[in-house]
Amino acid sequence: MRIFDAQATRDALPFGRLVAALRAMFAAGCEVPPRHAHEIAAPDGSALTSLIMPAWTARHYGIKTVNVAPGNAARGLPGLHAVYLLFDAVTGVPLALLDGSVITSRRTAAASALAASWLAREDARHLLVVGAGAVARLLPTAYRTVRPIERVTVWARRGEAAQALAAELRAQGFEAAAAADLGAAVAQADIVSCATLAAEPIVRGRWLRAGSHLDLIGSFTPGMREADDDCFAGAALYVDTDEALQKSGELLGPLSRGVFARADVRGTLAALARGEAPGRRDREARTVFKSVGTALEDLAAATLVYETIAG
Repeated sequence: MRIFDAQATRDALPFGRLVAALRAMFAAGCEVPPRHAHEIAAPDGSALTSLIMPAWTARHYGIKTVNVAPGNAARGLPGLHAVYLLFDAVTGVPLALLDGSVITSRRTAAASALAASWLAREDARHLLVVGAGAVARLLPTAYRTVRPIERVTVWARRGEAAQALAAELRAQGFEAAAAADLGAAVAQADIVSCATLAAEPIVRGRWLRAGSHLDLIGSFTPGMREADDDCFAGAALYVDTDEALQKSGELLGPLSRGVFARADVRGTLAALARGEAPGRRDREARTVFKSVGTALEDLAAATLVYETIAG
């Protein structure tokens, strides 16, 4: 069994190749059973969420275990830790142990970029990143593989975190700055991408401009939200998989209040990849993409790493 640490996993997943691998896997499909989710109570009253996510094709079988601890920021630790095991799907032989945290963050950013390749305006140049964590810092580079991103604005609850990320992005060649006023930043952006662990809405629909694309990453449990109901009213809504409608508080709340119906969802990433659902057709339309992540993406990423390095 090969072991790929964080650096080896990262180096084998450049966004151009990863976005293409996700597009191909969504088009081809694979077996993805429902994820297992477990809440593990800690002595201090906080809760660790542990997700177990299997997927397989005729060739490869993979399992990711990912632990999410929202309280880790106060401990000076990342909020997410994960490992990935890749097996031969015929023999069951273990092929590789990979850094699941790197896979998770990079495939998440790549999935947002993949969605934007159909949903964001082709001339979108200004990206607003809401959040400053592991996924947020990858979004500009991922988006640049599908849209001509030149300007990046960063907003985070902690202003110093936003400023640090903006400086990091400037070093990568982006025109980047931190924003103090989130509403004003949203109103100026072509794409608004949210990667937070927010439990209450932080983006308001009244701030979004016509023709904008809103990418919602953070809410993967019923108790999490990043956007208010107005973000969905009148927008063309897409999801990564149908599981988003069952898992995310982002969608469950507005659904229960009649803001939109399940039938209003325009399509999934699989439907877009197969040409079964249309993407953006109107320059002035607002589009919204909600993701909760899927083991299909993890398997596509892990397979790409293994085949790139091991051959």
